[in-house]
Amino acid sequence: MPEYGYFLSCEEFGPADLVEQARMAEQAGFSSLWISDHYHPWNDAQGQSPFVWSVIGALSEAVSLPIETAVTCPTVRIHPAVVAQAAATSAVMTGGRFRLGVGSGEALNEHVLGHVWPPAHIRLEMLEESIQVMRRLFTGEEVNHHGTHYTVENARLYTVPDEPVPIDISGFGPAATALASRVGDGFITMTPDESMVEQFRKGGGAGKPVIGGTKVCYGIDRDECVRTVRKLWFNQFLPGEMAQILPSPRHFEQLEPLVTEEMVSEKAVCGDDVDEHVSTLSAFADAGFDRVYVNQIGPDQRGFFDFYRTKVLPQLQQG
Repeated sequence: MPEYGYFLSCEEFGPADLVEQARMAEQAGFSSLWISDHYHPWNDAQGQSPFVWSVIGALSEAVSLPIETAVTCPTVRIHPAVVAQAAATSAVMTGGRFRLGVGSGEALNEHVLGHVWPPAHIRLEMLEESIQVMRRLFTGEEVNHHGTHYTVENARLYTVPDEPVPIDISGFGPAATALASRVGDGFITMTPDESMVEQFRKGGGAGKPVIGGTKVCYGIDRDECVRTVRKLWFNQFLPGEMAQILPSPRHFEQLEPLVTEEMVSEKAVCGDDVDEHVSTLSAFADAGFDRVYVNQIGPDQRGFFDFYRTKVLPQLQQG
């Protein structure tokens, strides 16, 4: 049976709200936290984007739950040597309850310093090399690295946890899944796709955690929930590689008319039907996931946590 955690959205909420949601998640019975790592929100309606490492520091004092980034891109906007320092400090502050989720990133967040946004296969090369650099730094030893994409000279992390920070790799296709199975400590993906889980485990990920996440919108008025999802998160219904290559929130907003309320109503979990919420999360269990994170879209956070505490999590935990 998977563990169930809460997914904190830095695109939609400011630091104080995120910390309060973490407290409510712990009280509601969620076992761990995911937190997104963005420079921009996907669109202006979401309206936030705090620096994730500052928020993690606050979370480490506010709750006792394990925390993982979902996900950090350690390749372009921030050098992997700096991400390693941030992750190591986070692990120390949480008493070893921190995992670093990484991925190949999106232009939306990573192009802001003016660097060329590489094609997907180069981004995966960069990600693999960045993981090599970070793992060496987690040892606390001095590191010198002169690679294809990164140079590190006389770098040593003095504040490190007792055990190296686990690095889970995000994948949505065969190439990234293969990388995760080969070098990751775990696999992150957002759809309950049993074939991807099988690829990960057969490719070298046997015995390592498979971690997934999804978004819902709880509320007593289903139609209002559908409108909320379309307004705030229409981007998750856009097809293809647009999420990886569009450079700014306004470019995503130009595509909003492509997403209708009917599409949202068919594809998103909206409203207060307990069975619908349970079924959506159970699909990850059926596909072989070890941990599943759920995010509540919109302002009714307390209603969501009460709903999950009293009705959804008890059913999932019985399963």
